[in-house]
Amino acid sequence: MDAWQTVASLLSGGLVGFVLGLIGGGGSILATPLLLYVVGVAPPHVAIGTGALAVSANAYANFITHARRRNVCWRCAIVFALVGTLGALAGSSLGKAIDGQQLLFLFGLVMVVVGAAMLRPRRERAPEHEVTTLRNCLRAGALALLAGAASGFFGIGGGFLIVPALILATGMSMGNAVGSSLLAVGTFGLATAINYAASGLVDWGIAGLFILGGVFGGVLGTRLSLRWGQRRALLTRIFAGFVFAVAGYILYRSGTALSG
Repeated sequence: MDAWQTVASLLSGGLVGFVLGLIGGGGSILATPLLLYVVGVAPPHVAIGTGALAVSANAYANFITHARRRNVCWRCAIVFALVGTLGALAGSSLGKAIDGQQLLFLFGLVMVVVGAAMLRPRRERAPEHEVTTLRNCLRAGALALLAGAASGFFGIGGGFLIVPALILATGMSMGNAVGSSLLAVGTFGLATAINYAASGLVDWGIAGLFILGGVFGGVLGTRLSLRWGQRRALLTRIFAGFVFAVAGYILYRSGTALSG
């Protein structure tokens, strides 16, 4: 690893952590493109495996914060994470078997979907009584398989899928859904990273630097979010535009590679 990759890994991880801390989600979708086009991790599968490990670490760090604030519905969060891990393992196994450039092209399309999801306003919802009933947890588990498969296939956190799935299945509030989702995001990312690592598709040195940068970026982003809380919707829209731009670049690069 040269000096540029070291600095780029720290700064890229810092950017992902900063966005996660500032607007509460979406930043992890940048991990793979940053590893590919900034850090210089050439093989797409290595970038995805390494990014999944970094996303997992960032998600667990944020999960601890939410757990301390009692924003986690533990029973449904654990069921969702455990069941969805089966989907993540299956999805990541399928992802490894697909051509890297084809996978990147599909990843670019997913980024467009993520950007569109970020533009939708989040409506706070009061939690229903007995959110963590057996029926609700079983419904959450069924949706977890789908969310986990998508997360593992693309090596992303999948919070944009997990949060609405938890709300749909249990009726919990947005705050509880975000806090509970982070356990699943971390677990899905870890399962994906382990699956990729088993095939030698994780760069551990870059992953460590990426995670370290993410810790410091997350602290800064969280502090600024307290100051700019009233501007979070505007910041989210600006970031969504950035996601669209990165998606366009990925689609162009991967599309050119596939056509060539």
